[in-house]
Amino acid sequence: MDWRQMVDDKLMSPQEAIQAVKPGDQVMVAPINGTPYTLCQALYDRRQELWGMRVDHPAALFPWVQPGEEGAFQLRDLYATAVNRDMVNAGEVWYLPTACWREGEIPEGFLQEPDVYLVPISPPDRHGYCSFGPCVFLSPTCCRKSRTVIAEVHENFIRTGGENFVHISEIDRICEPTQPTGGLPLLPRNEEETMVTEVICTLVASELVKDRDTVQIGIGTVSSAMAVYLEQKHDLGIHTELLTSGVADLVQKGVVTGRYKTMHTGKVVGSVIVTPEEEWALIDGNPAF
Repeated sequence: MDWRQMVDDKLMSPQEAIQAVKPGDQVMVAPINGTPYTLCQALYDRRQELWGMRVDHPAALFPWVQPGEEGAFQLRDLYATAVNRDMVNAGEVWYLPTACWREGEIPEGFLQEPDVYLVPISPPDRHGYCSFGPCVFLSPTCCRKSRTVIAEVHENFIRTGGENFVHISEIDRICEPTQPTGGLPLLPRNEEETMVTEVICTLVASELVKDRDTVQIGIGTVSSAMAVYLEQKHDLGIHTELLTSGVADLVQKGVVTGRYKTMHTGKVVGSVIVTPEEEWALIDGNPAF
């Protein structure tokens, strides 16, 4: 059965779907490369009638606060991405860094029970379950805690293990997107950065990372290249927030096995996939992830 038939009358245009947002509502938006651009744009287009609305969007990749219309939305964010960093510095964004994360909870400072949650999902499988694709993060919790959930369906979204799913019965309105979800803009390294990266990653791989260690790899200019330098290791584990480029290849080569992890043994655990889309195929449906 085509997924459009499964969702029935929940399927509508983005403009119709976003009409569920009423003046006075408070909106939460899926973060980072889970940014649902189509729904974000549909909401932004209604800014005149929703002026001053609170929008909580962690690591937002959509420009909610734009020059000349700074009061349109009251953005709360925990990470100053390239699209909103100038407005954070100008004091136009409620900047809420947090280090307090607990399972099943939304961090303090953000909406605890959003009126509306905007999120991208995969088409439902034959049992009606949709995947959050490359970005799980807070989405399972936000879907449970929000009064209304509005989703856009992305045909290319992968499926992974873990709590990376929501049932279609938990979604109130659905639309088809006009553009893909957001991606983290990773700039190419210049000559100096390349040299520094090679030196630091080589030292870390040779002196710090040992066989059987469990590793977390970040998205920084230097750290995001780390996986390439770990190919000579054995039985590494990965337990991380951001799943960076090269990790899936290490799993394929048997370098990352997770055999000696004390939590989620044998599994690569992450929250957000920040790899080129061509690497998604190595992760999609792979029981190691």
